[in-house]
Amino acid sequence: MTKLILKNRAIELRKNGCSYTDIKRELNVSKSTLTLWLRSVPYKPNEIVLKRFEHARELSSLARTRIRIESETNALIAAEKDVGGKMSERELFFLGLGLYMGEGSKTPMVRVVNSDLEVVKLAIIWLKKVYGLRNSNISIRIHLYPDSDIEKCLDYWAKNTGIPRSQFHKTSIDRRTGKMKNHQGKLPYGTAHLTAKCCGDKSLGVFLHRRILSSIKVATDKAGIV
Repeated sequence: MTKLILKNRAIELRKNGCSYTDIKRELNVSKSTLTLWLRSVPYKPNEIVLKRFEHARELSSLARTRIRIESETNALIAAEKDVGGKMSERELFFLGLGLYMGEGSKTPMVRVVNSDLEVVKLAIIWLKKVYGLRNSNISIRIHLYPDSDIEKCLDYWAKNTGIPRSQFHKTSIDRRTGKMKNHQGKLPYGTAHLTAKCCGDKSLGVFLHRRILSSIKVATDKAGIV
């Protein structure tokens, strides 16, 4: 074929929705030449090309999923080895200190604020096992947004934390316009504000807060953190 015939055939194939790879395979023309010939030709992939693209995307997605699952499995195996057997009370003590260091109140009250149920549950277990609190020493306030289902959220936190609804304070609804847009749908159960109550036992009030912060300071000092 002459170059003109090849070019016209390439244009025809391109208008029929063929990819550069298909045209190159049929006409044995370099991609750079096709780019020059076809740069002004409108392109809409035909069904064959679209199906091939879709298949390639599916394969790519499957490959990414397989890699992610393999990585997560290996990470879990490594984590099991890192953590070891059943956690001792002392290990729980330090785990809780780390949690409180990041998520706890620094004002004179023992409070942990988080939207993650597992974090809140860990804080409850820590307060109970390490410091002897009971359910009656714990109250919760849920912070929600106008699109939240209040009853559903309260039931969720009560059921999963074991703290009865009678110990939940009045729900807080954040109606600030900017916050509403930023958080809509992102926190389906809101944020839990978990607070320790002394219930007449002074050792579980302000003193407990001072005790926890002092433990954090001693631990970080001994870890060499300046």
